[in-house]
Amino acid sequence: MDTFFGALSDPTRRAVIEALVTGPRPVGELHAPHDIALPTFLKHLKVLEASGLVRSEKKGRVRIVHIEAAPLAEAEAWLHRQRRLWEGRLDRLGALAEQLEREHKSDGDRR
Repeated sequence: MDTFFGALSDPTRRAVIEALVTGPRPVGELHAPHDIALPTFLKHLKVLEASGLVRSEKKGRVRIVHIEAAPLAEAEAWLHRQRRLWEGRLDRLGALAEQLEREHKSDGDRR
């Protein structure tokens, strides 16, 4: 998970992932919208590959990059668990706040 989130911490790498959602793309096509040197862009792809988010294959003279769904699904499941946990905590906190407010009002009514 650390390498996953680390890989997605960069806007260039997030843009690559977004571009790959519609299907595999050649490296040149992925690089085109970015105003960075190709060697720098290739370092970004290397980070994405090391994290397991993408894989590449050579077809003739062209390297094609594919998205890998498994790490995305794993992160989505982790985020879902965190959301459920925090929603439960916030619900209990809200209930406690309401209880304290009711008790405070009833104490005020007695005075």
